[in-house]
Amino acid sequence: MSRFAPHPWGDRRRGRIGLLGGSFNPAHAGHRHVAELALKRLGLDQVWLLVSPQNPLKPVAGMAPLAERLAGARALVADHPRLIATDIERGLRTSVTVKTVAALRQRFPLARFVWLMGADNLAQVSRWRRWPQLFQAVPVAILARAPYSWNAGSAKAAVRFGACRLPDTRARGLAGRRAPAWVFLHTRQHPASATAIRNERTRP
Repeated sequence: MSRFAPHPWGDRRRGRIGLLGGSFNPAHAGHRHVAELALKRLGLDQVWLLVSPQNPLKPVAGMAPLAERLAGARALVADHPRLIATDIERGLRTSVTVKTVAALRQRFPLARFVWLMGADNLAQVSRWRRWPQLFQAVPVAILARAPYSWNAGSAKAAVRFGACRLPDTRARGLAGRRAPAWVFLHTRQHPASATAIRNERTRP
């Protein structure tokens, strides 16, 4: 499978690819931890770290430049042949997740994508634009993150798509499932936090 960063024009690569979106402001060991867990638990061939030009739900103030965040994400995974950090959303001119996924499915027609997100995002995914279409477009894997994991089952998305949830014992087949299908992975959690790192950097 191609190790080259994906081009916005797309290609004919095959495989099971996890999509881990985020600001990566900054990228840290917790991001790599999640990506490596997804590779193993979901049986993926690659995970793409989608470094967002600007998350519509996050303030511009305090957001490092895209080039800086991308460089940090690439440095984080540089020694791992199956983890790829990319700013492909910039080339696609998308910042809305459902539009990004639609564009990727169109331009990489032979790949099988899985959207990856933490339990904190499951708790607030109902704020995302056209969020039900995301669950209907690709399988979704939710990775545990305290304290959000404790009430994950009551999240609006979890309730709406409750009948489509798979037990985590069937997680390895998720990429081959027809959406909507999702799984909650009860995994060892990493203590790193981008917010904590930024606060530490600005502390006098």
